[in-house]
Amino acid sequence: MLGVFGILYFTGLHTEAIGQVQRLLLATGIRNAEVPETLQNPDANAVVEAAVAANPNMAGAGFKMVDLNGKVTNFESLKGKVVFLNIWATWCPPCVAEMPNIQRLHDKIAGENVAFVMLSVDEGGMEKVKKYIDKKGYTFPVYMPASSFPQEFYSNAIPTTFIISPEGKIVAKQEGMADYDTKEVREFLVGLAKK
Repeated sequence: MLGVFGILYFTGLHTEAIGQVQRLLLATGIRNAEVPETLQNPDANAVVEAAVAANPNMAGAGFKMVDLNGKVTNFESLKGKVVFLNIWATWCPPCVAEMPNIQRLHDKIAGENVAFVMLSVDEGGMEKVKKYIDKKGYTFPVYMPASSFPQEFYSNAIPTTFIISPEGKIVAKQEGMADYDTKEVREFLVGLAKK
């Protein structure tokens, strides 16, 4: 048993192997993403409007990110869309575990005024991230930070996922892996985009 773990570790496949085990855990439905209760009712608009009135600045204002083709994007350019922001890294088994369900979510709601920002915090550079994404065949937009990281996006864990309203307010935060390809999450994101 130790020999198997040693081989996985030294070949760099341990992240993928642990991710596969965690993916099985996600498939059980035990770690589904939670949709905020305050936004599951008809008063959701009032909650978002109150948050906007309290702080008119967009979460992540001034933050720049670069896509895997080298194009720099201002985070503020996403204002007016719901933003599904996932902070991840290639060396993180829970990140690896949840990515297939994020890809399925992306495929199902693409074009619904929801912007996906898969923000890699890998220190190995863009080529490592690009190689990983290409190998897996993921098509969601992947970025890396191109300026200092906004305080609002700090977390004690990765992966961490934020859902940001079209007005630029963080309305949900999920630390750790979760299954996002659920009816509740899809309805929440599409409903928020239509408000």
